[in-house]
Amino acid sequence: MKNREHGERDEQLEYLIGAVLKSPKYRNVSAEFIRNLGRRELSKRQSLTEAIKSTKNKLHQISGAYFLTKPRYKEWLTKLKQAKKTRDEDLFRKTCAEIMSHHHSTRGRLKMVDDFYESVFSRLPPVHSIVDLACGFHPLSIPWMPLREKMKYYAYDIYTDLTDFLNAFLPLAGVAGHAESRDVVQNPPTIRADLAFLLSTIPCLEQVEKSAGLKALESTNADFLVVSFPARSLGGREKGMREYYQASFDKVTRGKGWNIQRLEFETELVFLIRKA
Repeated sequence: MKNREHGERDEQLEYLIGAVLKSPKYRNVSAEFIRNLGRRELSKRQSLTEAIKSTKNKLHQISGAYFLTKPRYKEWLTKLKQAKKTRDEDLFRKTCAEIMSHHHSTRGRLKMVDDFYESVFSRLPPVHSIVDLACGFHPLSIPWMPLREKMKYYAYDIYTDLTDFLNAFLPLAGVAGHAESRDVVQNPPTIRADLAFLLSTIPCLEQVEKSAGLKALESTNADFLVVSFPARSLGGREKGMREYYQASFDKVTRGKGWNIQRLEFETELVFLIRKA
């Protein structure tokens, strides 16, 4: 009987994955991520139809809601290549900024982009390698980072079309490394880096699993972590979000013995963690 039930659950899960991937909005999401998320939703819902619907709703909350427009990666890559050919670094930055304006997480940071990276990197030793978890469009900020020669950048997100785009972008930005589609909750990267970015990442991860934020902080193999939380909702309201995320972050990191600095920006609450 147990084997039969297990087989039925496996069939339902495979059907759920296929149904989600048929949706134009989620057809480029990592099947690995959908599998792990769908398995959780199947265990909580009374029917397969409800589980498919709730999986799509979760995907919207975790990632879909952050896209302000449908990504035009082919067009954007052409613009980036054209800007790079001119050898005009200001034009290349302007093109990166225009692309970043199409995603909530990076759009809000554009208002303070120079101050943001100056404030972060001025508190760090020389950085030669970076890991970027649930990166979104953040790697397009590389032109504002004071990076070293032979820099390596490793970016992770759940969208395969986004990571394909970033793999074409990184050489244009003059850095080695790669972008990879991965479920960083269940399969966190183990690659070693000087610095890790988790920008507006923890609230999204905790939509999947309540303990995912702490797991991400503990498993990320970097000496320094830059962790941020949104100071406003996607609709632009503050709603006490700074206080809420400060209390949540304090609870998660209590007793870890990490050195933590708090940085305040208009649209983000940022913590710089030294783990080593």
